[in-house]
Amino acid sequence: MFKKKPYFVAEISANHAGSIKKAIKLIYQAKKYGADAVKLQTYTPEGMTLNFKNKYFKLKSGIWRGKYLWELYNQAKTPHEWHEKLFDYAKKINITIFSSPFDKKSLELLESLRCPIYKLASFEINDIPLIELIAKTKKPIIISTGMANIKEIETAYKTAKKFGARKISLLYCVSNYPSKLSDFNMNMIGILKKKFNCPIGFSDHSKDNRVAFSAISAGAEIVEKHIALKNQKKGLDLEFSIRGEEIRKFRQDIDIAYSLIKNKSYTRSIYEKNLRIQRRSIFASKNILKNEKFTKKNIQIIRPG
Repeated sequence: MFKKKPYFVAEISANHAGSIKKAIKLIYQAKKYGADAVKLQTYTPEGMTLNFKNKYFKLKSGIWRGKYLWELYNQAKTPHEWHEKLFDYAKKINITIFSSPFDKKSLELLESLRCPIYKLASFEINDIPLIELIAKTKKPIIISTGMANIKEIETAYKTAKKFGARKISLLYCVSNYPSKLSDFNMNMIGILKKKFNCPIGFSDHSKDNRVAFSAISAGAEIVEKHIALKNQKKGLDLEFSIRGEEIRKFRQDIDIAYSLIKNKSYTRSIYEKNLRIQRRSIFASKNILKNEKFTKKNIQIIRPG
């Protein structure tokens, strides 16, 4: 799945802004501008948190500061009743659609829709029962690793493998919304690849597309990026999303980044090989008589070759 170019996952998340028409438009734009897949998030607020309004359930920092968790998830949810229509539309226009389930009920819904891949969100990496349930479907699972230390990643990975996941990928992710340049360490991609020997990708919540290009250069095979409509004014994730034709530009740029590292052996381009004629070689710098010795006075090392 990830061999010829980076696998570009366009994340809709909450950018449908409560409109199924907008969700369908986002799926269309993902297809139009070159994404390999489009991803949803499947949950209900009661499957995420409790409807309490006290200090434990109130966000104290970030772009959603001041919101209570129930309020945030109720606003951001992709309603279960939308899913069949969204899956059918994606199938109609021939783009892969998959989702992040956050509980058993959501997973059962996605299984009924024959969801081909599952993504485990960073905040759920320590939800071992959920990982077991997803792994038992034997579908490919992409595990996002934001906030997690190596031991936690290893536990999630081993759990997924133990309970039947056949294809496991990990995403290097910074769970800061939006992420700052100083948050990133692209060496993490190589560390994860070496330790787990599986496809490693990158989930990008930054506002600078160069971060994703750096991830490709560091070995990322999957890139997940939030998308929005061109002139969209409302959406919880707009601050770190690419919009409209920016999606196409992002696709082109990650492909370019990949093309710069595609060959693992030491090679030279055909153009460079043809230029070897311009290297230096030995020329007679004067007329040389028969039986005359070659010396520095009658030969020179000069271009061309």
